[in-house]
Amino acid sequence: MTYSTILGTGSYLPEKILTNFDLEKIVDTTNEWILERTGIQQRHVAAEHETTVMMAEHAGRAALNQAGIKPANIDMIIVSSTTPDLVFPSTACLLQERFGIAGCPAFDLNGSACAGFMYAFSIADQYIRAGKIKNILVIGSEVMSRIVDWKDRSTCVLFGDGAGAIVLGASKEPGILSTHLHADGTHKDVLYLPLGSRKTPNLESIKMVGNQLFKLAVNTLGNLFDETLAANHMKKSDIDWLVPHQANMRIIDAMAKKLNLPLDRVTITLDKQGNTSSASIPLALDQAVRDGRIQRGQILMMEGFGGGLAWGSALVRY
Repeated sequence: MTYSTILGTGSYLPEKILTNFDLEKIVDTTNEWILERTGIQQRHVAAEHETTVMMAEHAGRAALNQAGIKPANIDMIIVSSTTPDLVFPSTACLLQERFGIAGCPAFDLNGSACAGFMYAFSIADQYIRAGKIKNILVIGSEVMSRIVDWKDRSTCVLFGDGAGAIVLGASKEPGILSTHLHADGTHKDVLYLPLGSRKTPNLESIKMVGNQLFKLAVNTLGNLFDETLAANHMKKSDIDWLVPHQANMRIIDAMAKKLNLPLDRVTITLDKQGNTSSASIPLALDQAVRDGRIQRGQILMMEGFGGGLAWGSALVRY
């Protein structure tokens, strides 16, 4: 039987950093207000030349280098992004051209927002398990700074820009133990990004009902953890690391308590990067892999929750 496993990880963060103190100068907020409600201290903001595909390329090349795989050996590219450079062609196709590997399947996922990477990760796992694809490059890349209202303190303080990548490869031993995806469109108005008019069809800015989203995330992700553990006949004590979507420190703290994990067993980048939407999970994983905290053989619980509402998890033996 064929399984998939993580071969390499990579990331890219823009050079410019926007601190909470910087935000105090442009919107009615304070460093204390942001820290207390989110846990965020700063975020990276893309310069004009730093596009979704450019960041994806840097993150992807870093992941390929770590995996020891050449671009020519990639059989599929999946990119999750709510901020593509173009409506079409897809970011994945633009990236494919940069890598010079025309011919392999390449496509984007964009509707699941912060849960998008988990959807892309699960799809990649299914393709490899089917036995027709050997190596897949999965990337989350976002320039969230271009779709927030910088006058709305409830949203502009939350988001940052960046890209994270994972190379999944075929293996005889299971690395991805299981993935679990869900959605509930009845909560579509809690978090969404509208389009402009037909005459000016550009994106507007993120709309969010924060208090409702918090409650839904905590309840839904708690049930998702139970489902994931039950599917693998595992206990909470079997989990070595939680690799969560970086949305809000209070949500991350609640999820750590749900798994009985201390915070030093949780990958946290929120304080320095903000919420990078579908890039946050691979960014957090890459940081913990490269600094040596996450080791081969350890069990990881990965989870994401975002617009749709959509949510998903993966249990991984790294």
